Amino acid sequence: MPTSTTHTAYFILAEALTNAVKHSGASSVRVRLSREAETLRIDIRDNGVGGVSTNGGAGAGLRGVIDRVDVLGGKLTVDSPRNHGTRLTVDLPCA
Repeated sequence: MPTSTTHTAYFILAEALTNAVKHSGASSVRVRLSREAETLRIDIRDNGVGGVSTNGGAGAGLRGVIDRVDVLGGKLTVDSPRNHGTRLTVDLPCA
């Protein structure tokens, strides 16, 4: 796996776990990493308060995740309905 993908994956995990602890009020967080062909999938779910937005109001941490995923040509999906937790799914290219 390219070093930039490894570093980006580490940053995403650290940021997601930090946000879950500091902001979500979650009592649990699930992290799953999988690789299929040339894609690394990072799936992080918490059972916190949800309500995360990527539309202009993203905090510096989430903005950093978005930027790093974009630089690698990856894909980020955020599902965060209010009062139902947050799920980040990231697909990063890897060889």
